[in-house]
Amino acid sequence: MSMQFQPPSLIGAQSANTGMNPFLDRLSAARAAGSVMLYEYKSVKPKKQLKEIIKVLKPEKKKLLGIKYGFKYNIKDRCVVCGTQKNWDAGDSMRPPLPLHKVRKGYPMRGTYCEKHAQIHRQYEMLEQQMLAEEHGLSFSAYIPSARSLNPLASGPMTGLKQEDITSLTSLGWTIKPPVALVETKEEELFRLIIETNGINSRMKTLLAEGTSVSSAQDEEDVE
Repeated sequence: MSMQFQPPSLIGAQSANTGMNPFLDRLSAARAAGSVMLYEYKSVKPKKQLKEIIKVLKPEKKKLLGIKYGFKYNIKDRCVVCGTQKNWDAGDSMRPPLPLHKVRKGYPMRGTYCEKHAQIHRQYEMLEQQMLAEEHGLSFSAYIPSARSLNPLASGPMTGLKQEDITSLTSLGWTIKPPVALVETKEEELFRLIIETNGINSRMKTLLAEGTSVSSAQDEEDVE
């Protein structure tokens, strides 16, 4: 029985055997091709963590007799770190920015980041924003948007409206009336009439702002 040998290839690494070598050190494992991962920092200090993650994202260089020169994967649709082939869609929300040859600064590379190193680059951006917020005495967690529920009824039906809400809705043509009470006092009637009048005035202002006018023929009929 003969078996055909298929050497692993970085191009199309999703179908290739990209099992992580357990003997690689932390930096080499993070820079190697593989599945999406969250980089675990060795240091607890943010400045040292920044240096660590920049080393991970630096483009791979060519080597000749131990001397490094140029860039090995500075090719279109190739990850500049590990060489994995990746063609990002223009509308992909996970698409990373153009890599810079010094990560934080420098000229843009012709290559890109693979899915693994795109995730590490987002982790690097978050760390930079966190450090910037702490330098100015701000809380970084306050700027992280919370996930919103996609169910519009999750918060329950609306049971009350502010005056600004009523004015805004009536200016768009909605008719807002308070609930009719069985026994209405004079104060309640006055309050209801004020709300209705404010709504009518707001709608009139909107129509006038849109250039709506009453024809002279209608005016004559009204006079008659």
